[in-house]
Amino acid sequence: MSILDTLRGIKNYDKQKIIAKEGAENERLSLAKNKNTSQEILFYLAQKDNSPAVRQAVVNNKSTPLHAAAILAIDSNDDVRLMLASRLVKLLPELARDKQSQLYAYAVQALGTLALDEVLKIKKALSSTLKDHAFAPPKVAMQLAMDMERDVSKPILRFCTVLSDKDLMAVLSDHPATWAAEAIAGRKTLSATLSRAIIQKGNAKAGTILLKNKGAVIDDTVLQEIITRAREFPEWHEPLATNHKLPPDMAKILSRYVDARLRKILTKKGGFDLQTTENVTDAVHRRIDMARRFEKDESVIDRVNAMLAQGRLNDQSIGDALALRDQDFVIAALACLSGASRTDVAKIMAMGAPKPICALCWKAKLSMRLAFEIQKQMAKIPHKELLYPKDGTDYPLSDKDMQWQLEFLGL
Repeated sequence: MSILDTLRGIKNYDKQKIIAKEGAENERLSLAKNKNTSQEILFYLAQKDNSPAVRQAVVNNKSTPLHAAAILAIDSNDDVRLMLASRLVKLLPELARDKQSQLYAYAVQALGTLALDEVLKIKKALSSTLKDHAFAPPKVAMQLAMDMERDVSKPILRFCTVLSDKDLMAVLSDHPATWAAEAIAGRKTLSATLSRAIIQKGNAKAGTILLKNKGAVIDDTVLQEIITRAREFPEWHEPLATNHKLPPDMAKILSRYVDARLRKILTKKGGFDLQTTENVTDAVHRRIDMARRFEKDESVIDRVNAMLAQGRLNDQSIGDALALRDQDFVIAALACLSGASRTDVAKIMAMGAPKPICALCWKAKLSMRLAFEIQKQMAKIPHKELLYPKDGTDYPLSDKDMQWQLEFLGL
């Protein structure tokens, strides 16, 4: 009887060992395919056999022990690794019944290795399979989510449900590619925490996707964040107006930098009361008038003095100037109302500190809400360092603190 003949009913370990070490490729291939082959022999073939075809057969043999997956996951042949990924993913539902088992640990370890594979097609195949897989190991999903290749990372970020809010927040914080935030913004469901984090990224496209996402939780606190930053991103205006019902106070804030096109959308939509719509219209007209005066090359002092004489040098006009990015007017207006010099006001803005700006606005008898906008839009103070209005309207510093700030500034 030939060695090959023994494979029909092979159970003898010694015979299997001889074939594994000395047999021809077709004999080793038959051994690798046979479900009765010893697990030890299959492990040996996975580790030692120089034929990719034999190692592929080992991958597909249900008798191959899972601890061999660690060896096969770093196999030199791409197709072996690709086939291993497919087999392991199919085993996940059964293995996940006991996530504390050693078998599950072997599978997750091997999948983690494959998720870091240098060959793109292997990572892409793993990502496309795991993105909709209810049993995807979170650690492996996170490895794929952080991948620098868009075709690997994006499907996981967009669809994989095993990623927690904590995982997704980490991606938003650490992933350098802009499309990462855009993929997360399009997820089927998003918490308010994630929605806010996406807006804070300052990614125009991600913000637009979020505003169109009906599964995203966008509560009043998130809307406030969006309204605050919408001046920088005109592309947010239309989805903000058409997809979301803004409270009147937020609509008034939006009116500071709304354009005529958005005003028409708001009016047609009918989502705002008459007073709010009138406020939006008034804001547009005021800014058109201010822009025309600016284009006439009137000196900033003349413009400020004209506003002062008309009793219009106030929160509204300075807010309009902010929206038009007319920094010279803002500086001159603050100097006029506070009694400081324009040079001193410019220095305070350049300091990038919130308290001096608040003290200056307080002396000028302007609102804390305007002081807040000046901190953000003109002084470019980071969000974490901003001083917010107390109870939505009041200055957060005491009069004594304000006076100390002014004395320190020599005002």
